[in-house]
Parts: sequence; C-alpha cells; structure tokens
Amino acid sequence: MSVVIVGGNDCMVCQYKNICKKYSYKAKVFTQVPSDFKSKIGSPDLVVLFTSTVSHSMVRCAVKEAQRKNVEVVRSHTSSSNALKCILESRTERCE
Repeated sequence: MSVVIVGGNDCMVCQYKNICKKYSYKAKVFTQVPSDFKSKIGSPDLVVLFTSTVSHSMVRCAVKEAQRKNVEVVRSHTSSSNALKCILESRTERCE
C-alpha cells in the first residue's frame, strides 16, 4: 500500500513517513512543488491533502492526477501527526 501526502510541514516529513510505516504504507511526501510534480505522484492507493499548508495549484494538480488514476483523495485542514494517524486508521477502522 502506498500513500502520497501533499502539503504539511517540512520539519514533519520524517514523522509522516514513520507514521505511514506503522500502518504498513509506503509514503511519498511533497511539502513543496517539485519540478514535474504530476509525474512524481505515481499510482498510490491514497492521496492525503493537508489543505492549510499547500498551494491551490498543487491541490489542483494532485486531485486531477488522482481522478485520472481513480485514487481516493482525503483532505485535512490540519497537518498534524494526529490528523494523519486518524486518516490512516479510518482506512481500516473508525477513528474517534
């Protein structure tokens, strides 16, 4: 299983990857727009958008690619580690 995280804080990248690893997800984290972003997204099982810390152009590009590849997109206004845990838990069971 793989997840692409778009947005978030630069200092939290390692934490995001470790959290995903605990839930058996391989993670790619994009906190800033890389060159040729749409080709670097790949074909994940899930796209997580941290909407408070990402540009509109990155959101549009990620959503467009996810729709093209029929991938689920989950949006979260907060980019905390707890928000990511809740999203990943909700993929298997209900998060409280």
